[in-house]
Amino acid sequence: MHFPFINLLAEARTWFSFLLISLVFINGYKAEVMSGDTKVIPIGAIIDINSRVGKEQRVAMDIAAQNYNDISNTSKLALYFQEPTKDSFKATSLAEEMIKKQKVEVIVGMQTWTEAASVAELVHETQVEVPIISFVAPAITPPLMEIRWPSLVRLANNGTAYVKCIADLVHVYNWHSVIAIYEDDAYGGDSGMLALLSEALQDVGSMVEYHLALPSLAYLPNPGEFIRKELFKITENTQSRVFIVLQSSLELGIHLFKEASQMGLVDRDSVWMIPESITNLLDSVNKSSISYMEGALGIKTYYSENSNEYTKFEDQFRRAFRDKNPEEDNRDPGFYSLQAYDSIQIIGNAIDRIASDKKTLLQEIVSSNFLGLSGKIKFESKQLLQNPTLRIVNVDGKSYRELDLWTLENGFFTNISTKEAKNGASRNSESLSGPVIWPGKLLRVPKGWNLPTKQKPLRIAVPGRTAFSKFVKVDYDAQGNPKYSGFCIDIFDKVLEILGYDLPYEYCPVNGTYPDLVQLVYNKTYDGVVGDMTVLAERMEFVDFTVPYAESGLSMIVTEKSLESAWMFMKPFTWQMWAVTGAILTYTMLVVWYLEKEDNEEFQGNWKNQITTSFWFTFSSLFFAHREKMHSNLSRIVMVSWLFLVLILNSSYTASLSSMLTVQQLHANVTDIEWLKKNDMKIGCDGDSFVRTYLEEVEKFKPGNIVNISNENNYDPEFKNYSIAAAFLELPYEKVYISKYCKGYTASTPTTRFGGLGFMFQKGSPLARDVSKAILELLQKGELKKLEDIWLNPKDVCSNNLNSNTTESLKLGSFWILYVISGATSTICFLVSTIHSLKSSQTLNDDAQESNGSPNDVSRWKRVVKLTRKICSRKHKTSKVKEDVTDSSSSCDCMSTPEHQQEMALQLPEIITVSSPPTQL
Repeated sequence: MHFPFINLLAEARTWFSFLLISLVFINGYKAEVMSGDTKVIPIGAIIDINSRVGKEQRVAMDIAAQNYNDISNTSKLALYFQEPTKDSFKATSLAEEMIKKQKVEVIVGMQTWTEAASVAELVHETQVEVPIISFVAPAITPPLMEIRWPSLVRLANNGTAYVKCIADLVHVYNWHSVIAIYEDDAYGGDSGMLALLSEALQDVGSMVEYHLALPSLAYLPNPGEFIRKELFKITENTQSRVFIVLQSSLELGIHLFKEASQMGLVDRDSVWMIPESITNLLDSVNKSSISYMEGALGIKTYYSENSNEYTKFEDQFRRAFRDKNPEEDNRDPGFYSLQAYDSIQIIGNAIDRIASDKKTLLQEIVSSNFLGLSGKIKFESKQLLQNPTLRIVNVDGKSYRELDLWTLENGFFTNISTKEAKNGASRNSESLSGPVIWPGKLLRVPKGWNLPTKQKPLRIAVPGRTAFSKFVKVDYDAQGNPKYSGFCIDIFDKVLEILGYDLPYEYCPVNGTYPDLVQLVYNKTYDGVVGDMTVLAERMEFVDFTVPYAESGLSMIVTEKSLESAWMFMKPFTWQMWAVTGAILTYTMLVVWYLEKEDNEEFQGNWKNQITTSFWFTFSSLFFAHREKMHSNLSRIVMVSWLFLVLILNSSYTASLSSMLTVQQLHANVTDIEWLKKNDMKIGCDGDSFVRTYLEEVEKFKPGNIVNISNENNYDPEFKNYSIAAAFLELPYEKVYISKYCKGYTASTPTTRFGGLGFMFQKGSPLARDVSKAILELLQKGELKKLEDIWLNPKDVCSNNLNSNTTESLKLGSFWILYVISGATSTICFLVSTIHSLKSSQTLNDDAQESNGSPNDVSRWKRVVKLTRKICSRKHKTSKVKEDVTDSSSSCDCMSTPEHQQEMALQLPEIITVSSPPTQL
């Protein structure tokens, strides 16, 4: 029963002491009061002591000052608190008042950058040496800050790490567009955070689709109504449902989530991220205040809660906060209280070092280097040098769950133990480690954009008129209801089957040009276009495309003329083939003649008869029509290899010539664009597409020479009427046209490539990404190829492929081995026969010399020469003798007279010797 009275008595004693010290300084004592050897250091604090943050900061600073005063015998710290008004520049007058009246030597606090900058400007103008420790830092550090505000020390990090953490979260879950919301201080103080976020999102392939700046509650007479109107603009003008709150007070954040929840924006497939300024207060705020934020992801600064210093401070804080703020339910310290405690520690440590280092107080503050409750305290260029470790949390009901940690070096990781910290931590780059409770209790990852519903389906524009109906065709039934068909429609139907979620949509026929369709999607009249839209760089500035489902390039279509010629029969072989064939034929003829001339009467006679017979025999063998018989086995071997070569050549020649005569040989009338321009020829193209502009601006065709052709059936009459000399079509259209008009036209290989045909959606629409993924799946499964064959390349429409290459002439490289075999066989047989003849001749000469008794002293060389002469003259002598015999026999009935018989008997040995044939193999 006596506890309340004791508490009141203790609190009264504390306030009395504080009031006594304040009166001493207000009555004109100097800032530094010497009481014996003790020096009192007055410190000014500019904080909002009526807010939860301000209450925590005041209690933490009192504890820090009291702890210092308890152990210091030379210096004592005295704190002076001032509360800024809604006017941020009011902090200037408060700082000036404290400098003049309380003679403060250090100023700490300032929750907004506008307050910190204005106080620093005042100190610089008055040229007083008063260090300023601000609890905030600008998102983007202004240039020449140290020169402009030399006394300003920032006990905070800039916005770089924070926005990179947000960008990593967006990248992990593949959200391609976001909506940024921040509380503006009416002076644009937080706009730098938006610029940093935009840059960080661009690095991961995302973008800020819309940003909303909300004024502070002090400027809003009816905050709920104002926020509701702004959120309604978002629902009408954006598709993204990834809301990122960059900066906001807790009070404004509660109003924002309350209105968003009532409007259904904190629901399924939406994403919310809350800033440090709110997340750092989740430990201390009333739990019922955060119920509207359920499912949101939060980012808060990590600090260790396991050290002895923190445990001691936590006990002190709970007792002091309960005494001074009994109306607050939560008495746990938050990050801002740790930051305020460290600011007083910085000052106390700097004061202790002044006597020994002989530096100014500002220099000692900047040279601080110790581990505080909020983290490592070290400055560089008067900015807190710290790579902050951020903690990712998930609001669940009236509390929150910790998911992962994040740093600039390591990204997301799960544990900050000493071992993992040394090894760079265990990174998780694909998703957060813990299960996330998303808004609306959604268990899967939200799409992050405004999904269409049956009540509000996706509006898809379809080209009402196209030059080639096989891509998109719109028909109407008897009731006037449109029916859609074509290559593009079938692809989109296949895409919807594998999207993985329901996508209500409706087709809307639009009779306009392709640039008109781009504009209609850009101004959000339609959500997308399903049709033969070409992906172009200038179009991607206004809309998004899927990956192409068909390649695109500019082809030139021209008429063809026949390549028939009287020398067509020569084309199956190249000239090298003809030359080598003639050479091997001649060589074979000579070898056969040489082998057969002694024994075969058909190859005998005068030189003219021998050559004629040999040539006829070899040439007729080309057609297997030779009648001459072979007497020599060597000749038969030569003919076997030759006839095998002839068989292969005949078959190949017949097949090649048949192919050339079967496939019509055509040649394009026009093969060069420059020829068209030089001769001022007219060309045709689809005037509704970009092709006409390309031909005018890039290819430099005269506008008067370009004929607009809006229907595929009009190209053929224009060609036949000689109204155009060529037509320029994109590659998919060229395939359709050539497959329909099989004869008389040819198309050039596209030399100019475009982005291909793709589906078009609004800028930033996640549908482009999802549909692109589905198209790639269709491509990998071969489904796109099947649809292309059905619609663009039907096999039953045209039997002849005019785009295929004409039959090429047969080349020597394919048959050289056969020529080598035939030539080698003939050569070997020739050598074998020659060697055998040499041996036979040597034997006869030796026998003749032995019978005549002449010595065998003739050189071998002379023997060869003599034998050669005999071979050459042998046939002539034999023929002459036979002719004489024939003439003699025909001159009388009894064959010869006795005198003649005696003469023939004398010549008979010579005839037998000369005409004796060599032994056959």
